[in-house]
Amino acid sequence: MATSLRKWISEHYEQIRDDPVRGALHAAYTTYLGTWYTLSSRVPVGTNVFDEDWDVLVILDACRPDVLKDVADEYEFIDDVETKWSVGSHSHEWMVQTFRTKYAEQIGNTAYISGNGHTHETFVDREFPPDESVPFCWPKWDVVDESAFFELDMVWERAHQGKLGVPPRAITDRTIEVHRESDPDRIIAHYMQPHIPYIAGALAEDREPTEVEAKGWKLLESGEADRDEVWNLYEDTLRLVLDEVELLLENVDADDVCITADHGNAFGEYSFYGHPEGSPLRVIKTVPWVRTSAVDSATHEPSDEYLNETAVDIQDHLKDLGYM
Repeated sequence: MATSLRKWISEHYEQIRDDPVRGALHAAYTTYLGTWYTLSSRVPVGTNVFDEDWDVLVILDACRPDVLKDVADEYEFIDDVETKWSVGSHSHEWMVQTFRTKYAEQIGNTAYISGNGHTHETFVDREFPPDESVPFCWPKWDVVDESAFFELDMVWERAHQGKLGVPPRAITDRTIEVHRESDPDRIIAHYMQPHIPYIAGALAEDREPTEVEAKGWKLLESGEADRDEVWNLYEDTLRLVLDEVELLLENVDADDVCITADHGNAFGEYSFYGHPEGSPLRVIKTVPWVRTSAVDSATHEPSDEYLNETAVDIQDHLKDLGYM
């Protein structure tokens, strides 16, 4: 988003007039963002995944380490859940901090299979954070474009299913296809779960998500939902995507597989909810790190079950995922 002091003043004049406390806090936050990106775009804070050894990297969008530990005993491929500090607290921030030209050689050998629409914004449209309106910002982003990848497959363009978002099977199937057909040195499978919408029940029952499934922590923030209910939906959606990861691990060959997240998610800690950009909060910046391996036993043949005939609009996609 382009920096505009006039726009920022206008927006926050209205916000402070309507809600003085909340408006003032948001003004302070966006002022911080301008400073944060000015500095962190030059000196990233966190572990870049390209500094680690892996053949297959699985991204579970918005996955907290504690919830992964809660269900770990249900999955044989999860032995120990370690943690790392992410380079971003929001998918867009994570992408611009991860896919830097410093790692161009590794990126050139990497196929990135993504269910996250920020890929188009970042690598095609070349739009970088901040996503919020800020009073000032002098970032120095150094991000590769779409041509830098061995393959960049924005699966969300063809697999977005309305209020369901991008079902995890679409990512599983496409990752298996690319691995078997192209055999890149490295491959990233970016699943959208357990990010909202929480779709485990909706997929199982062949229906659209309920309001609380679609909005999740957003209703928790507004006081319209119970924390235990939202947390259980989040946990069930994590199980949904881990079932898909299990299927993936049975159908690719990889000595080194790492399972992690782009960022975590707050559920009311210190009055924070979700995963706002530039957040320093531990529950948002800390991500899981699980090491395992995979053997292609040919137990699954990918299909186009979740692919659409026409591409989805990026704004509709991000809106259904709660980004707008």
